[in-house]
Amino acid sequence: MIFGGVMAIFEGIAAIAKDDLFLATRHYVFEFSLAGWGWVHLILGIVLVVAGCAVIGGALWARFFGVAVAGLGAIANFLWLPYYPLWALVLVAVNLLVVWALCTGMHREADTV
Repeated sequence: MIFGGVMAIFEGIAAIAKDDLFLATRHYVFEFSLAGWGWVHLILGIVLVVAGCAVIGGALWARFFGVAVAGLGAIANFLWLPYYPLWALVLVAVNLLVVWALCTGMHREADTV
């Protein structure tokens, strides 16, 4: 989760700086400002890193919060597909793996109780 958060932070900083790295697709189903998406990814990345640190600390609330935030990260990166498809697909996969890992961990802990 921390890795995905750091990558989202880098993605957000690059988008806010209006880097030439991103595609400019026209006539896509949804069209948003590159700087606006940068702020979304930057904030989500910071929240993901904080949630990841709390999960490492062993907080139960952090697992539920991490599932919610990683789910939002997957949705945000899916909507980011027109700007940088490969990076977005990788981060969607990372966020979905985080959701799976957090849910699997909760399931195992519930079985032991």
